[in-house]
Amino acid sequence: MDAEFNGTFITLGGFVDLDKYRYLYFVILLTLYILILFTNCTIICLIWIHRNLHEPMYIFIAALSLNSLLFSTAIYPKICIDVLSQKQTISHSACMFQYFLYYSFAGSDFLLLSAMSYDRYVSICKPLHYPTIMGKRTVIVLLTLAWFLPACEVVVATVISSQQKLCGFTTGGIFCNNTFFRLHCVKSAFLTVYGLFVMMNFLVVPSMFILFTYIKIFIITYHSCAEVRKKAAETCLPHLMVLFSFICLVLFDVIVARLESDLSKIVRLIMTLQIVVYNPLFNPIMYGVKMKAIWKHIKRLFCRLVNKRI
Repeated sequence: MDAEFNGTFITLGGFVDLDKYRYLYFVILLTLYILILFTNCTIICLIWIHRNLHEPMYIFIAALSLNSLLFSTAIYPKICIDVLSQKQTISHSACMFQYFLYYSFAGSDFLLLSAMSYDRYVSICKPLHYPTIMGKRTVIVLLTLAWFLPACEVVVATVISSQQKLCGFTTGGIFCNNTFFRLHCVKSAFLTVYGLFVMMNFLVVPSMFILFTYIKIFIITYHSCAEVRKKAAETCLPHLMVLFSFICLVLFDVIVARLESDLSKIVRLIMTLQIVVYNPLFNPIMYGVKMKAIWKHIKRLFCRLVNKRI
C-alpha cells in the first residue's frame, strides 16, 4: 500500500481559467507572498533588535508573525509553481505533509492568541503580580505548547488519512486541506469525530478562554480611570480584531470543505485565497499600526531609509 501511495499524484483542480490568467495569478500571488514576508519579518526584526520590546506581549506578537511566515511558506511556493505549470499536481506524501503544516500552524495561531489574551489579562487585572506570573519561563512554556500541541494532534489525523485508500485523484482546492478527505473511498467515522475533537481544542476552547479573559478585562477597566481604559483599548483592540478575522477564515475553511460540491468554482477559489492571504498579511499590519511602541520603531526605520536615499 505504501508503494502505491508513493506513486500517487493528486490533481489540484481549484484554479479558474488558469490558461487565460496564468501570469496574472503568478504576479499577484508572488507579490502577496513577498508582502507577507516583508511585513512579518519587519515586525520580528524590530522586536528582536529593540530591548524595550522584549516583553511577553511583543514576544507573542513576534511568535504570531513567525507562525504566519511558516504558514505562508507551506502554501505559497507550491501555488506559485502550480500556476506556471501545465499540470497542477502534488504527490500523495507531499499533500499529506502540506495538510499537516497547514492545520498545525493554524492551530498554533489560536493558542498564541490565547497566550496573548492571558498576558493582557494578567497585565491589566493583576498588574502587581505580572512580573512574577509572566516570567521568562512562563513565556517559553506557552510558546512551546502553542507549537507542540497542534502538531501532536494534527499528526494523528495526517497519519490515519495517509493510510486511507483513494478512489478519487482530483480535489477541488488549490492546496491540501480537508477537501482531500473527499477522495477517500470510505468516509472515516473516526476522522470525522477526531476532526471535531481537534476543532474543539484549537478553536472553541481557546475562543471561550479569550472571551472569558476579555470579559474580566472589560469589567476591571470599566471601573478604572480613563488612562487604564485607554491603555487596555490600545493593546486589546488589535488582538480582538485579529481573533475575529481568524475565526471568520476558519469558518471559510470549514464551509469550503463541507459544501465544496454546492459552491461554484470561482466562489471556492475566492474563499480559499482569503484563508491564505488575509490573515498572514493582516496580522503584522494591524499590530504594526495599532501598537504604538512598534509603530514608533517602524516610522523611525522608514525615516532612516528615506534619509539614506536622499
